[in-house]
Amino acid sequence: MALTAAEIAERVRGEVLGDASTLISGIAPADAARPGDITFAENDRYFAAAEQSHAAAILVSGPFTSTKKVLIRVTNARIAMARLLPLFFPPERPAEGIHPSAVIDSSAQVDPTAHVGPNCVIGPRVRIGARSALMAGNYIGHDCRVGDDVCLHPNVLLYPRTVVGHRVIIHGSTVIGSDGYGYVLDEGVHRKVLQLGNVVIHDDVEIGANAAIDRGALGSTVIGQGTKIDNLVHVAHNVAVGRHCLIMGQAGFAGSTRLGDYCVIASQSGIAGHLNLGRQATVGAKSGVMRDVPDGETVLGIPAMPDRQTKRGWIGIQQLPEMTRRLKELEKQVQQLRDAAAGQSSAARDPA
Repeated sequence: MALTAAEIAERVRGEVLGDASTLISGIAPADAARPGDITFAENDRYFAAAEQSHAAAILVSGPFTSTKKVLIRVTNARIAMARLLPLFFPPERPAEGIHPSAVIDSSAQVDPTAHVGPNCVIGPRVRIGARSALMAGNYIGHDCRVGDDVCLHPNVLLYPRTVVGHRVIIHGSTVIGSDGYGYVLDEGVHRKVLQLGNVVIHDDVEIGANAAIDRGALGSTVIGQGTKIDNLVHVAHNVAVGRHCLIMGQAGFAGSTRLGDYCVIASQSGIAGHLNLGRQATVGAKSGVMRDVPDGETVLGIPAMPDRQTKRGWIGIQQLPEMTRRLKELEKQVQQLRDAAAGQSSAARDPA
């Protein structure tokens, strides 16, 4: 597929600087670009590399000019690149139909445009929506609902009564709806509390590989519309994640915590249970959140505190070795002064 620079500019709402008829046939980073490719530059260093590359055109944001390359100026080069990628690399759509090795209960409803791959198991009363794809080895428990244009990558498991909205992507080996971690100590043993709820995943969610989202104890664990969850994330029972949140790898959420819309949770953070994180709250990497976080606040550290407060503490810790050295020097000087004073006092008492 080839598009002119003018056609690309129209699609990304940009402005062409140079020959608008230049044909673009691919996208690549500057160090791998070939003739006919378009690349992008967000800053001076990237632009210098792009201008020296074999690319035919550069997506830029900012006041860049070039006598060597066609430029397409946009508000945000990274966003423009994200919009262009599907044009040159359209996602593959599996063929409609059901693989002979799939096991499907007679009461299940699978849209005829859906794809059901090898070794999938679909339980009683399940509904699979239009153009959805179960790639291979998927288990869909009884009474699950899977919307339109959903993609379940290999070995994804949906426990019974899971609800998945439209245009959801769940990557390989992720488990949705397993038991929440609920026990009570009863006469010296940990008695299991039955987990009777489910998981509800709203539209346009993407969940990475090897994630685990537990079903609610009684109600639902909820993942809000447009939220993106990275690999190896654990969401415990009855957590409610708002819309358009970003949750990065190896984060974990204890039960019944609630996240407002547009929260950002950085990698390897842990969020204690029964907390409220406000709209647009941000949690820095490797943080331990043990209190509510207000709207718009950024917290960091263990225990997590407002980021500026945490950073001041870190700076103070870095200064401790020098402070210790100076303290020892001061102690030495004080001792010398005491010794001198003691000598003068002794001389005064015994002038002979």
